[in-house]
Amino acid sequence: MAEGKQASVVEGRDGVTGHIISTTIGGKNGEPKQTISYMAERVVGTGSFGIVFQAKCLETGETVAIKKVLQDQRYKNRELQLMRSMDHLNVISLKHCFFTTSRDELFLNLVMEYVPETLFRVLRHFSSVNQRMPLIYMKLYTYQIFRGLAYIHTVPGVCHRDVKPQNVLVHPLTHQVKLCDFGSAKVLVKGEPNISYICSRYYRAPELIFGATEYTTSIDIWSAGCVLAELLLGQPLFPGDSAVDQLVQIIKVLGTPTREEIRCMNPNYTDFRFPQIKAHPWHKIFHKRMPPEAIDLTSRLLQYSPSFRCTALEACAHPFFDDLRDLNARLPDGRPLPALFNFKQELAGASPEFIAKLIPEHARRQSDLGFLQMPGT
Repeated sequence: MAEGKQASVVEGRDGVTGHIISTTIGGKNGEPKQTISYMAERVVGTGSFGIVFQAKCLETGETVAIKKVLQDQRYKNRELQLMRSMDHLNVISLKHCFFTTSRDELFLNLVMEYVPETLFRVLRHFSSVNQRMPLIYMKLYTYQIFRGLAYIHTVPGVCHRDVKPQNVLVHPLTHQVKLCDFGSAKVLVKGEPNISYICSRYYRAPELIFGATEYTTSIDIWSAGCVLAELLLGQPLFPGDSAVDQLVQIIKVLGTPTREEIRCMNPNYTDFRFPQIKAHPWHKIFHKRMPPEAIDLTSRLLQYSPSFRCTALEACAHPFFDDLRDLNARLPDGRPLPALFNFKQELAGASPEFIAKLIPEHARRQSDLGFLQMPGT
């Protein structure tokens, strides 16, 4: 991986499209140096961070996504450090990185694999044709979100802090899902405060709205629960138009939090003036034909007390996803499902009973799970 290489912008004007960016990689430990050139093709995302554009590698013809962010030379880029620490099928992978300069400002360019769709656009497609997303896709997408979260939470110890449909990439052919945009992500250290103004509004865990600074990776679980509910409903579950209204939307569904729940979310919160509202039964929020397992999983994710929410790995083992564990499970077009059961370090410390629930027997036989003694083997 190129360690902060300087690159030259060969041609093109101020915009991004049409530029050719050349950079050198390799040259360490006796590796040969290689020049790689990227032709910027189109902008696929913009934000306060900078821009993401689709580009083609001129040497290999490969399409990549390049995220270009302004780099403060006094600090290391946290997103780059975190991306280097991650390697998982359900997490976007970093190919390499390089620096460019423009008008005396330094930009970091993160070169990543390119995945053409986002869950946000897939959802928008179904709502534009007035259709519900097929249940197999809901299961496949949310299972892979939890699988990616199980990895980042336990192996590199990263909290994403901005899980939402826009940050979930979907491959349109294989239906493989990847978490992307680690611009807000952080390794949370117990006892160290974090900013509470984080995460996009509809997906913000209530402890963040209550101003908690010592939260845990369970804020991602809340966000993923909101994404699951949105797939099931076809629209956001908590569409608040301000931070206060966001809390109102949550209270309308979960009811008024008890003092104990508020203490669990933020022990320093003292303002208890809330209207007393009863919880709305989950089964009344979803349509009548909704599978009970879908409602049960949603209710386990969207809990006020962060410690009561299930973990990402527990979510993966939930009966809602049992169809994916069926030996004969296929995509609607007859293709095989993407890889779903090749867990590694995430399973450290898991009981054989739990693993038996999580990984179907046909996958256990194929994979290298010899170190996990299965019950009855």
